[in-house]
Amino acid sequence: MEERKTIGSGTYWENIVGYSRALRIGNIVEVAGTTSMAKNEVIGKGDAYHQTKFILDKIDKTLTKLGCSMKDVVRTRMYVTNIEDWEAIGKAHGEVFRDIKPVATMVEVSRLIKDELLVEIEVSAIIHSA
Repeated sequence: MEERKTIGSGTYWENIVGYSRALRIGNIVEVAGTTSMAKNEVIGKGDAYHQTKFILDKIDKTLTKLGCSMKDVVRTRMYVTNIEDWEAIGKAHGEVFRDIKPVATMVEVSRLIKDELLVEIEVSAIIHSA
């Protein structure tokens, strides 16, 4: 049986909801929906590009802790509160994934956990053996 490794978010609601920030089983890595929250502060208020860059950096650090990198990402899912922001969000996404080209989904949602959050991103990765 493959080892199950999890990383917590450190938030108080993690145990209430019953989730992990990220999970690795074997060569499969899943990173839960990630926002531009840093402790209790929204980073990049009103700026979808800045929020997306912050989120992708946060995801990159999480993947590193689980023994992989953005190059291993095979899927991204982007939840946005205003689809009109697609170009700014897409630009930030493209700066990271232009050469990697994972499959990607972007959908508009009515709202996220805090009104100031414009973007939430989750990723799936598969670690390839050398």
